[in-house]
Amino acid sequence: MKINTETTYLGIEFGSTRIKAVLIDDGFSVLASGAYGWENRLENGCWTYSLDDIKKGLQGAYAELAREVKEKYGETLVTVGAIGISAMMHGYMPFNDRGELLVPFRTWRNSTTGRAAEKLTEQFRVKIPQRWSIAHLYQAMLDAEPHVKDISYITTLAVYVHYMLTGTRAAGMGEASGMFPLNGEGQYDEEMLVKFADKTRELGYSFDIREVLPEVRAAGDSCGRLTEEGARLLDPSGNLKTGIPFCPPEGDAGTGMTATNSVLPRTGNVSAGTSIFSMLVLERELDGIYEDIDCVVTPDGRPVAMVHCNNCCSELDAWVSLFGEFAALAGKEMPAGELYELLYTNAMKGDTDCGGVLAYNFLSGEPTLNLNEGRPMYFRAPDSRFGLANFIRAELYSAFGLLKIGMDILFNQGAEADRFTGHGGLFKVRGVAQQLLADALNTSVAVTETAGEGGAWGMALLAAYMRLGGGTCLAEWLEKNVFADVESSVAVPDPHGAEGFSRFMYGYRKGMRAEFAAAGRD
Repeated sequence: MKINTETTYLGIEFGSTRIKAVLIDDGFSVLASGAYGWENRLENGCWTYSLDDIKKGLQGAYAELAREVKEKYGETLVTVGAIGISAMMHGYMPFNDRGELLVPFRTWRNSTTGRAAEKLTEQFRVKIPQRWSIAHLYQAMLDAEPHVKDISYITTLAVYVHYMLTGTRAAGMGEASGMFPLNGEGQYDEEMLVKFADKTRELGYSFDIREVLPEVRAAGDSCGRLTEEGARLLDPSGNLKTGIPFCPPEGDAGTGMTATNSVLPRTGNVSAGTSIFSMLVLERELDGIYEDIDCVVTPDGRPVAMVHCNNCCSELDAWVSLFGEFAALAGKEMPAGELYELLYTNAMKGDTDCGGVLAYNFLSGEPTLNLNEGRPMYFRAPDSRFGLANFIRAELYSAFGLLKIGMDILFNQGAEADRFTGHGGLFKVRGVAQQLLADALNTSVAVTETAGEGGAWGMALLAAYMRLGGGTCLAEWLEKNVFADVESSVAVPDPHGAEGFSRFMYGYRKGMRAEFAAAGRD
């Protein structure tokens, strides 16, 4: 079988635990994929990845994809129709005028910018989360970190990789809205830029925030081409040609909305992996500031309410791994997928309120709780109905606990959703997390047959949209061209499950005091 690689589209996404590359055709089916596993490290109190990790991961994921193209189609991959780069959202990468990274990459997972986020929220009258790039920059300014005086520009991970490959320093709208607040025209808010410039001068710094931030580009815009240096970086074998067009780089929130067809008002998605976050496209912007709700935009600029929690699957994965160790010790070693299927499915046999078993999955800090450090915890009442099903069910519930609190606030403010779509690793076991999330939110939750393709597929779609959109708005193009025939399964809330989750949450909120004490918060 031969392929016309000039009508293919490549998406590469840097997730928290895996870098994935996906090549799709002009019918949006996956032709080949590649992946590279990596892990963040806690170094000197900072969650980070090194520049070597980033470059090796980029090359590793692409090389695996190129090998698959050769094996499946007998062709050497030399070009594609367009490329898009995505990565875990926001964070902080400051560079000097020689292009040198001044401090190690500070990822979204760090919760050390509380003072800056609070001051900016008060000054801008817009919620500024701790993980946003501007919060990291301002915290470094407040702390008088030596590197600040040498800053020429800052990027996120997606913008950095895009810049390395194209020489164009720009961000898609969704990613840019997590660097600095945007106005209604999809550009950085001028009034807030002026206020930040005033703060910059007050603290004795001379840089211009307008020059420090990347340009903002909308979905569908052209955003540079693959340079000679970029081609050699991506494909050291030298096979890949230069000049391939790129779409604007996006964060994993933007690719998640695209991959789940959730860019129209009243549509939403929940992404569940290392972190968990929900995105609900709003009919109008929210009034006021809400601690648990962030305001961002879709890749084409529509207002979105986001509930973001730093922790989701990491603690759950650790427990599954522990049971895997026991199985191996007992001479019954099992593949990881089979182990998850067995434990998750059995959890559905547990009590809907987990029988008095509580769990907290905070491996890292949680900014909305003012927890700077994580403390995973499990405990139960003496009269609890303790067993494997209730234990794993409690761990699954804990993945949704903080999300539930934030979504309740959002719904109480009058926001409405016609549908939510789940995607990410937590939804791989069919029907389990999907049903529990429907019960938790008391809202129907869909999972599409394409949900497993993930953000890299969503990024490839955005690359295709740049070439094939023809002026059609993103939502209409996705609906008519990509998702018209995509099948999905829908879980509706079970009254008993919803009631049980509410009882679990009552204990979850009360038990939070123990979590605060363990993490050293008063």
